[in-house]
Amino acid sequence: MKRKRKPPAPGSLPADTPPPGEGPRGAEGHLGYLLRQAQAAFRQAGDAALADLGLTLPQFALLALAGAYGPVSGAALARLSLQTPQTVDAVLKNLARAGLVVRTPDPVHGRIVNASLAPAGRARLAAAKRRVNALEARLVADLGAAGERVVRDWLAAVARDLLPR
Repeated sequence: MKRKRKPPAPGSLPADTPPPGEGPRGAEGHLGYLLRQAQAAFRQAGDAALADLGLTLPQFALLALAGAYGPVSGAALARLSLQTPQTVDAVLKNLARAGLVVRTPDPVHGRIVNASLAPAGRARLAAAKRRVNALEARLVADLGAAGERVVRDWLAAVARDLLPR
C-alpha cells in the first residue's frame, strides 16, 4: 500500500517550488509577476539598507518627493508615490513625529496640509540617497550604460502606457 504524501502546511510553499528567478518564477514567467518579484526584492534590500537610518523604502520615497516638490500636499504625494492617501498620511505623521518632515496648513486651501523637509529630514535623506544609489548601482552593474538606458526607457514607457493620467 502506497502512503499518501502529506500536504504542505497551510501557507507554506510546496517542496519543489523553485527559488525566485528560476522556473515559472524566472525569465519564462509572466512579465507582471517578474516585475512584482523584482520590486519586492528591491523593497526588501532597500529596507535592509536603510534600517539603521530608521527609514523604510516608502519613507525614503516620501522624503525624496517632499524634497523635490515640497511643500506638497499629502494627496499630491500619494499620486506621485503611487500609494493611497491614507498610507501617505500615516507615513507622513510618523516622519513628522521623527522630526524629518514639517506639516503646515496650505496658505490658500485651509483643509490641505503640506509637507516639506525639516533640516533633520534633509540630512537623513542625503544619507539615505547614498545607500539607495548604491543599491541601484547593484541593479545595473552587469548592464553597462547602454543596457541601463534600455531598461530605464522601457520601465518609463510601461508606466506611461499603463498608468492612468
